[in-house]
Amino acid sequence: MREIKEHDLLEAYLSQHGLETIFHEPLRPHLSLYAFDPGEELCTQGAQADMLYVLVKGKIKIYTTSPEGRTLVISFKNPPEVVGDIEYLRDLNIINTVEAVSPVTVIGISGKMLKRWGEDHAPLLRFMLDIITKKFYIKSDFLSFNLMYPVEVRLASYLLSVCYDESDAGFEGRLSVSELTDTANLIGTSYRHLNRVIRKLSEEGMVERSGGYLHVRDRTHLEQLAGRNLYEH
Repeated sequence: MREIKEHDLLEAYLSQHGLETIFHEPLRPHLSLYAFDPGEELCTQGAQADMLYVLVKGKIKIYTTSPEGRTLVISFKNPPEVVGDIEYLRDLNIINTVEAVSPVTVIGISGKMLKRWGEDHAPLLRFMLDIITKKFYIKSDFLSFNLMYPVEVRLASYLLSVCYDESDAGFEGRLSVSELTDTANLIGTSYRHLNRVIRKLSEEGMVERSGGYLHVRDRTHLEQLAGRNLYEH
């Protein structure tokens, strides 16, 4: 993570996403702009929550880890999205791990300053309430519904989410072969079955495994296989 000390850029992002009234004047001096590289964590499940972030550029991945150590991807998010809102309102430790997929820019503010200057600011509270209700709806729907889809569909959706960012045409990611065990956990399947599906998609020309990475070679057919993307809402 690195701080971007460009006040004009911060103001531009506030304007772009209609956040000027949400982060009113008393809060403005306490806002900062931060950049995260792909693969970098914005926050880690179980850690103490001390910051609230608003995603204004890029794509993030949200996933949860069970007490037994199994992980499961919940969703991928595009701007505007809030990270740390539930933890801030309920005074909880971080609920899910949030990781940058593409180069990410966020507006950050400490929970302490947010409580001091924003706790009674109605537009901010309405904004967070709207975001939180959507999150609970998506999570309850996803956990019961997603695993009903075949692994080929889940993998196709996951690859599309990891490898592309609609807001950044220049970004084209790839999946490291060393991450396939984690990928199997994240989409809820076994490592062995995941490899069988990858071989099938390779034979059909949708993906290619080379140089230690899994590359998308036929995005159009992969999108047709995925149908609606399971992980982006």
